[in-house]
This record gives sequence, structure tokens and C-alpha cells, in this order.
Amino acid sequence: MQVIPLTLLFALAASAQSIKFGKCPKPAVQANFDATRYVGEWYEIQKLPAAFQKGECGTATYTLKSEGVVGVLNSELLKDGTINSIVGTAKVKDPAEPAKLEVSFFENSPPGPYWVLSSDYDGHALVYGCTNFGLFHVEFSWILSRQPTLPEETIEDLHKNRCLIGCQRPRKRDGS
Repeated sequence: MQVIPLTLLFALAASAQSIKFGKCPKPAVQANFDATRYVGEWYEIQKLPAAFQKGECGTATYTLKSEGVVGVLNSELLKDGTINSIVGTAKVKDPAEPAKLEVSFFENSPPGPYWVLSSDYDGHALVYGCTNFGLFHVEFSWILSRQPTLPEETIEDLHKNRCLIGCQRPRKRDGS
């Protein structure tokens, strides 16, 4: 019974995931989140490493499907020059907290958390996700922008104002 969680933990660690002891933290999310203002195209500026994202120059396009349901199209440029894309759906779990969504990309797999911690809707967004695995948790974080670049001052402000999980900095688009 312990073999599966340990195997999963080692697989995640080998993939450079952000793994930490203990339960997932519960950071504050965007107050009065408005999905209709959030939809559209976003560019990935920085991220914590994630096994499911192997490429660079990531984009996410969100479309409103219905109340509390958002269509997701994620794309990235792979090292061989091809574009890798995946389509999914994000759903608001609790209407009282519309900034806490659950996103799924495969029909029979459990959804993952997608929490909008901060967004001005027109320029930047800070997104966080965390999943518990017994004694450990795995974290994900993205800084997104409506443009392919974001001023360094804005990135620094996002790090200062929303320092996540021991202040581990997400990787820049160039991998640094």
C-alpha cells in the first residue's frame, strides 16, 4: 500500500516538481473574481517546474462555456519546434469562491486545483495549485501576462506580495 505513494513521490521528484512536507497551504485568492474578465489569451511568464509542461513559451486561452465553467486550451513550444496543446475544462467548485477552480484535461482523472491568487485582468495573473499526497504536497504556480513579456517590477511585486510556499520563485520562460 505504501509502495504506490512512494513510487509516485519518486516519479514526481525526478520530474523536478515542487514537493514539500506537510499539507497544502491555503493562500488567499482573488476577491470578487470575475471569470468573464479573465477569459482570453494569457502568456506564461514564469512557473514552478511541472512534469506535464515540458516546453517553453506557454500560452493559455480561456473561454467562458457557461456560468462557472471555463474552456481551457494550453499550448507550448517543444524543443523539436512542434506545438504541444491540450484542451480541458475548469469549473468553479464553490460559487462563494469563484477564484478557486478545478481543472481537468482527461475524462477519468481527478481535477487539479487552479486558484487565481491575483489578477488585474488586463495585465497579469498569479495562479497557484497544490495537491496533497499523504505526508507531502506538490505545488504549481504560474505568473501569466496578457503580453509575451511583463515588466520586471511587476514580476518582483507579485513575488513580494504573494510569496508562495517558502518563497520559491517560479522559473522564467527561458528556464532560468
